[in-house]
Amino acid sequence: MRSRLVSAAVAAAVLVPVAGCGGDGGSGVPTPTATRRITVTSPAFPDGGTIPRRYTCDGADVSPPLALSGVPADATGLVVIAEDRDAPHGTFTHWLMWGVYPRLAELPAGEVPAGATVGRNDFRKNAYGGPCPPRGDRPHRYVFTVYAADRRLGLTPSATADDVRRVLAGHTLALGSLSGRYGR
Repeated sequence: MRSRLVSAAVAAAVLVPVAGCGGDGGSGVPTPTATRRITVTSPAFPDGGTIPRRYTCDGADVSPPLALSGVPADATGLVVIAEDRDAPHGTFTHWLMWGVYPRLAELPAGEVPAGATVGRNDFRKNAYGGPCPPRGDRPHRYVFTVYAADRRLGLTPSATADDVRRVLAGHTLALGSLSGRYGR
């Protein structure tokens, strides 16, 4: 009987950490959906293109400029989440910002708009953290997603991407994304 308990404990100790390393970051929080689309572009790189070094950990490490169109008139605020979908242990959040004024047509490079809140990224910082994949990995895919919310989120700066997704569930009017790649 004791050997069965020890075997079960060993199996649990091995399998539980592996289960948390899934491609979705292991969060289990559903991604908000919407039928309307926001167009997200950047003058710094085309969709699917290479993110310039300036916007990475190898450069100035500032957020890239983003241009937005198609934001619904009834949106009360915008949310921006930037994630590495190819991180070794699942999706890694590089930037999280909400409370962005919904009539802004562009987000300038390296700036946080007045009134916006920057949440906690997976570097455990309330800041933009640029692409920084492990050296030697194939280029990683980074996705900048913009959500239009129909209400204020009411979150503290310690909120994570999962916290934001929970609050956005059922309150997302539109969304759009821009992807880029970066390798080292």
